[in-house]
Amino acid sequence: MSQCDQVSPLRDSPQLPKSAEGEPVFPEPWAAEAFAMTVHLHQRGLFTWSEWAQTLSAELHQPGRAIDGSDYFDCWVAALSQILASKGVTDGETILSLQQSWQRAAEATPHGRPIELANDPLR
Repeated sequence: MSQCDQVSPLRDSPQLPKSAEGEPVFPEPWAAEAFAMTVHLHQRGLFTWSEWAQTLSAELHQPGRAIDGSDYFDCWVAALSQILASKGVTDGETILSLQQSWQRAAEATPHGRPIELANDPLR
């Protein structure tokens, strides 16, 4: 079985939105990218499945989270950011700076064009 044929346990994450066929459903491309990044980092051994499940669960149960699950992937990204910081891959300040840069890039990108960090007017 090739690595592409292997099914990641991340597909069984609690509350992960799924299609009728059981495949993950992503509301926006960034959510699919966050999922793929998480799968890749898990497969590379950066964190264990239990570490991921515990970190994601803690984010999903934070006060103020949407009852309908509409912020599920916001929780996913917050959990990924937290685990990256806890493993020393990056820090909160760097993550926040990149988030702000992406936001400025999105605001500066003409409709219909791809959003790229190079579009951030402050870069």
